Amino acid sequence: MKFQKLIFLSLLLTSVFANAQEYKFNFTNIDKKGFVKVTPKTVYSGNSSYGFDLGTKKEGNKPYCFSTDIPEGNYQVTVLLGSKTEATNTTIKAESRRLMLENIETPKGKFVKKLFNVNIRNKIITSGNDTVKTKSREFLKLNWNNKITFEINGTNPGLVQMTIKPSNVPTVFLAGNSTVVDQDDEPWCGWGQILPRFLNKKIAVANYAESGEASNTFVSSKRFAKLISKLKKGDYVFIEFGHNDEKQKGSAFTTFKANMKYLVDKTREKGGIPVLITPMHRRRFDENGKIINTHGDYPEAVRVLAKEENIYLIDLNNMSQTLYEAWGDENSKKAFVHYPAGTFPGQNKALEDNTHFNTYGGYEICKCILKGIVDNNIPLKKYIVKDFKGFNPENPDKIEEVKVPPTPFSSTIKPDGN
Repeated sequence: MKFQKLIFLSLLLTSVFANAQEYKFNFTNIDKKGFVKVTPKTVYSGNSSYGFDLGTKKEGNKPYCFSTDIPEGNYQVTVLLGSKTEATNTTIKAESRRLMLENIETPKGKFVKKLFNVNIRNKIITSGNDTVKTKSREFLKLNWNNKITFEINGTNPGLVQMTIKPSNVPTVFLAGNSTVVDQDDEPWCGWGQILPRFLNKKIAVANYAESGEASNTFVSSKRFAKLISKLKKGDYVFIEFGHNDEKQKGSAFTTFKANMKYLVDKTREKGGIPVLITPMHRRRFDENGKIINTHGDYPEAVRVLAKEENIYLIDLNNMSQTLYEAWGDENSKKAFVHYPAGTFPGQNKALEDNTHFNTYGGYEICKCILKGIVDNNIPLKKYIVKDFKGFNPENPDKIEEVKVPPTPFSSTIKPDGN
């Protein structure tokens, strides 16, 4: 009987995942024709290509992770959320904590369908036999593998069904450092992992940023080669560097500017649309409550290049100054990784980081990016979700108004480039 069940399941999977590789999962106790039923015993492992992952399972209203093996590419994900017996509140993150859906509410007995796109990638560069040179700290990152992972979170998650299928949509590629990257663990957060939440179902975000990278190392590590190998005509490439470049030999208007121009030129050669972003400030105030520029000429070098080459520019440097000064010296700590000892498991010392953001900070910086898209009339603005009502860095959201539920994994290790 057990062998017959295995044969039936194999045939069902073959049927469901055939042709265009559409993956359909049912998370309820009721069988649904054409869907693979996920039970508490369905665990992702070497013996199963899909199931609950990372030591989690669906249990009460606790967050859990679900993964399935999948080739790289863009995928449209359709989820059915709700419950016949209770109200639900669901937040969904994908891969390395990319925010896809935020606090979707459904009343008792009501259901809602939501769609979003997730980019999946691996280290192989398709233009040859080469691979991206990842760092040891990236070995366990969820971004660099052949599976798609979802974190189902919220005050009472209500995932009923999930369908995953290939999606031929434009892509926004992100090239940057630790202020942009998808951070896997709490309390760290780059603005790039918040961006998918504010773009609609007609576009995908591929965040290639990594902690510690500079404009030249992003190339030498072959991250840019991987990006270019996937870039299609009409795709966007957002480029933000400077934090780590300023620590190297060379100068802002020579070496750095030339490196940034190289990224722009290669993007344009493939038909992509480059967008330059000036680096946001570090959290450093003078005695008058004004931000001190720690980046020297690097932001200005980006501005000059944008003007000379007629490139879209988002001046995050200026907006972040306004934002930080609106918060003030003490209150701005709430947006950065400032936590007393004992806040997170294994945290024996206080965390005091004035470069890297927590989720609240990453969320607000992402809104600055969205403001830059709108203010500069970048065509990408047509993909911004309707519930984004604009943003004023002089009047940021209060921290209690940003209620992204925390991921159940944390780390006290500071990102590279701190």
